[in-house]
Amino acid sequence: MKKTLATLVLLLTVLSGSIAQFEQHITWKFSTNNLDDGKVEIVCEASIDEGWHIYSSVLPENTAVPTNIEIEENPAYTVLDGISEEPTPTVHFDETFGAELRWFDNKATFKKVVQLKQEGEVTIKGYIESMICNDETCMPPDMVDFELTVNSSSPVAEKVSETESEDSSSTEQSYWGIFFLAFGGGLAALLTPCVFPMIPMTVSFFTKTSSSKAAGIRNGVSYGLSIIAIYLVLGVAVASIFGASALNQLSTSVWFNLFFFLLLVVFAASFFGAFEIVMPSSWVNFTTKNEDKGGFLGIFFMAFTLALVSFSCTGPIVGALLVNAARGGLIGPIVGMLGFSSALALPFAFFAAFPGYLNSLPKSGGWLNSVKVILGFLELAFAFKFLSIADMTMGWHILEREVFIAIWIAIFGAMGFYFLGKIRLPHDSPMEHIPVSRFMLGIATLAFTIYMIPGLWGAPVNLISGMPPSKDYSESPFGVGYQSPVTGGGTAQFTMPDGMNYGPQNIPAFKDYDKALAYAKEVNKPLLLDFTGKGCTNCRKMEDKVWSNLDIKNMLSNDFILVSLYVDDRKKLDEPYVSELTGKTIRTVGQKWAEFQMERYQQQGQPYYVIIDEEETTLNTPTAYNPDIKAYKSWLLDGLEQYKNN
Repeated sequence: MKKTLATLVLLLTVLSGSIAQFEQHITWKFSTNNLDDGKVEIVCEASIDEGWHIYSSVLPENTAVPTNIEIEENPAYTVLDGISEEPTPTVHFDETFGAELRWFDNKATFKKVVQLKQEGEVTIKGYIESMICNDETCMPPDMVDFELTVNSSSPVAEKVSETESEDSSSTEQSYWGIFFLAFGGGLAALLTPCVFPMIPMTVSFFTKTSSSKAAGIRNGVSYGLSIIAIYLVLGVAVASIFGASALNQLSTSVWFNLFFFLLLVVFAASFFGAFEIVMPSSWVNFTTKNEDKGGFLGIFFMAFTLALVSFSCTGPIVGALLVNAARGGLIGPIVGMLGFSSALALPFAFFAAFPGYLNSLPKSGGWLNSVKVILGFLELAFAFKFLSIADMTMGWHILEREVFIAIWIAIFGAMGFYFLGKIRLPHDSPMEHIPVSRFMLGIATLAFTIYMIPGLWGAPVNLISGMPPSKDYSESPFGVGYQSPVTGGGTAQFTMPDGMNYGPQNIPAFKDYDKALAYAKEVNKPLLLDFTGKGCTNCRKMEDKVWSNLDIKNMLSNDFILVSLYVDDRKKLDEPYVSELTGKTIRTVGQKWAEFQMERYQQQGQPYYVIIDEEETTLNTPTAYNPDIKAYKSWLLDGLEQYKNN
């Protein structure tokens, strides 16, 4: 009876049109491009359906599956490391993973280079691995094979143009984000003692030396445009020197992240007053001498002098902004410097046009140095994010979650006491009393510090989500002082069978279907199949928002045997095989479970949940991503009821 019911459910599923889930939403075109010195470029062009995206080859660890080109070894050629070229990606911060993900919409071209060792025809075999997602689900990672024949004696096999990813609204949004972040950095730089006093001095010079008000306005605007031009040149230089592919790798490169950590620590020490970072005096003298030249050239050198003289204040901010903007690829540093310089130039142009407003500016004083010190605290805090990335990438476990949060508590606690005047640094002026605004900022900073303290005991501290490492990268994954959970309630010890471990939300789970099924038969409980992925954002959302509910967590721990089948598990199978369903070579554990999901349930997307009994009969209609806790609980209860009635 149960087998008949299972067959009927399968037929109804097919008839309902779910077989359409086999659509890949992406097509690939492969070609070659002969280069100099016997090198050949393997070109993989992707055409992506509307609403879907494919990931970059450079992603943070433990997030989505990056696009990767694998080429079989052959004595006729040597494979050069890494993907040599890809388009400029869209950058999106994913709150679930707490990291910036890079992807491509519509079209993307990936290239990899091989060095030929012999002349004549050479056959190059390999595959491209990728994962495609939309806002609701992800398809399992797919490996598409290719076989290309090249001839090293021919000039060019098939010339393939460098295809840039078509700009999308999300790309524009990421650039706007870089622009406004940099603009905020420029506003912060204005409030430093190196820049702020220059505003009234420079504007007064223009208004006094100009023959008319119109000339004063023109000179002030020219001065502002010169500032923008100088910093834009810096952005273009950074983009040109590193190049798009190198900039895309900055956020995951261990050595770059260590370098940026040390750089920001040095910048913070400079802001605290340990020393000043200044440009060579010969540079400053050169630009000062050229200020005497008339017209726009003299004004330009005045702006250049400002950039050099104020470097001790603006340099650390510019450095930090360029590091962040570099994640936007080739255009990121240029957009970042445009935002920073626009904010820096704005008051000079404005007050040149309306000099009467100069009297409304606050007077220079000790508060300017306080701004530098506060920026120093912020630079020091963000420095540890770069160290954290390097630590997690290498698996050193030096800066685990608790240590990171403890450091931030110390930094922001010190900043709060600084606001309240309890800490004084070398260049601070003595204060008889604390201004109300500074007192309020101190209270807010200390409140934020206290808010972070429970994070040491496993609290989520969502306000800093994405900054510290995830909970699984910690000394105490269950929270400091919290013991591993047990099933069945109470304090009884629970001995896990072979193959079971604590999974999401510390729920005991298998990762192997056969072991889970055998154990379900042994304890007479239904089996919950959780088709998931390590890089599946919506899978994490379901685990964080739905499985964390106490009732659902208890049901999954006590009433079901949970098996989480990761379709992007990249562990190699001992013996690859050809799928009878798709004809593709199954090389990894993840591909095995993805094929199992397609063959058994005609579905590809994750998350996907199925309740079955010991005879592998589906007990109710499977469900997918649905963050409605009540609906998911009702679905679980219905599965239990069906199990009891069978």
